[in-house]
Amino acid sequence: MIVLVVADCGAVPAASTGQEEISKAQDYLSRFFSDVGVSAPNSHWRSSLDSYDETLRKMQEYFGLEVTGQLDSNTLEVMAQPRCGVPDVSRYSHFAGRPKWEKNVITYRINNYTPDLSRSVVDATIAQALKLYSDVIPLNFKRIYFGTADIMIMFSRRAHGDFAPFDGEMGTLAHAFSPGEGHGGDTHFDEDETWTLTSAGANLFLVAAHEFGHALGLDHSKLRTALMFPTYKYVPTAGYKLPDDDRQGVQALYGVRGTSPQPDPDPQPKPDPKPQPAPEPTSEPLPDRCNRNLIFDAATTIQRNLYFFKDGYFWKRSSSWDGITTKTVRSVWPGISKVDAAYEYKRSDTAIFFEGDHYWGIRGNTVLPGYPKPLSDFGLPSSVTKVDAAVYVTFIDRYHMSLNTSQYYSYSYNERRGRMDGGFPKFIHRELPGIGYRVDAAFANRGYLYFTYGSRQTEYHYQRRKARRTLLNYAWMDCK
Repeated sequence: MIVLVVADCGAVPAASTGQEEISKAQDYLSRFFSDVGVSAPNSHWRSSLDSYDETLRKMQEYFGLEVTGQLDSNTLEVMAQPRCGVPDVSRYSHFAGRPKWEKNVITYRINNYTPDLSRSVVDATIAQALKLYSDVIPLNFKRIYFGTADIMIMFSRRAHGDFAPFDGEMGTLAHAFSPGEGHGGDTHFDEDETWTLTSAGANLFLVAAHEFGHALGLDHSKLRTALMFPTYKYVPTAGYKLPDDDRQGVQALYGVRGTSPQPDPDPQPKPDPKPQPAPEPTSEPLPDRCNRNLIFDAATTIQRNLYFFKDGYFWKRSSSWDGITTKTVRSVWPGISKVDAAYEYKRSDTAIFFEGDHYWGIRGNTVLPGYPKPLSDFGLPSSVTKVDAAVYVTFIDRYHMSLNTSQYYSYSYNERRGRMDGGFPKFIHRELPGIGYRVDAAFANRGYLYFTYGSRQTEYHYQRRKARRTLLNYAWMDCK
């Protein structure tokens, strides 16, 4: 069977009573009110029953509520508000140890985009949010398109590779890591939110500006008028300037900009670095296979070797595990610019590569005659214009297909009969429980299936319909 995956794409529920309500409160307090200084959104602690009342009082005092130590309606209302995922402290403050960037030019890279806004709007909004800080401190921000930046920006759902999973719509909106090596500075936005530039949904400019405060070393503020106040509240953004409390906090770390800020290195949105038609990838820098935030476009086995595709390149890992080779897709398979999804059908010694609304048949390094063909040859509806992932399930002679619309659907194709199985499409989180709601790439290896989303992947036992463990994509890349 071949599994194909496609995408189709509230307020927090009212709190229940009794033990469930207390359990939610304990989780909130443990996540956001630690007595230990934190430098990353996953620095959580679990409060014991003995410290519950004391911690609840601390939370009530922080938000200016009546300090009762009781879980009253006002306290529950604050706990239900959308907010940042970094734990709380008081007034303007810095992370423990006062981490900061020890250079004047900070690079950033936008790894992926939300479908809620156009790419050019996201680009301009991110640059505008960073400019709030470069206007008042002697730092400049430079956008890069390849490699690892100081601030890596991504939109993700639920678990996404940093051990601080998001919690769905209107809970934790985003989080960021304080300055430093590795994940330091990285900023993640919850894709389950509806991102806007208005008062509806979550305003990307305001949330990004808050999170970039963390990426520069600011912790939360106790002042409700501060940008770094932990809960989200929309304010008009026309002519928005950094509030005094936040300006004083960031200037305490970096000093005051003495002259006019330099022109923004990326003041206007630039076109996608992969314009259509795509330029020859050999003229572009190689994707960084050892980036911990590595995201695959597609993956498959071909003649017992593993192939991982990204941005018009592929990495081949041989079955003997003797190293990894890197080449452009079109240098091996002329006419194919990039690969969105791929699978191998071993019975006929062929592989199928999907690119946009068509697909190719491959045998070895040869593109088979008669290709490309339209996706409708698989029996997919005309509304489907892209396949996100595909994987062949050997022991039942089917493949699963994941297709991108806005919620992700699974199709099952019978290769020997040459037609789709009945009863599909299905939601992938129901057909394949445990892998999540979205899939970027899928492949089979040594009896298991691997489903990737973002920088993480789930190792899956198909017969048991059970997830075994999670891995980072770059773990396959022989990186030290």
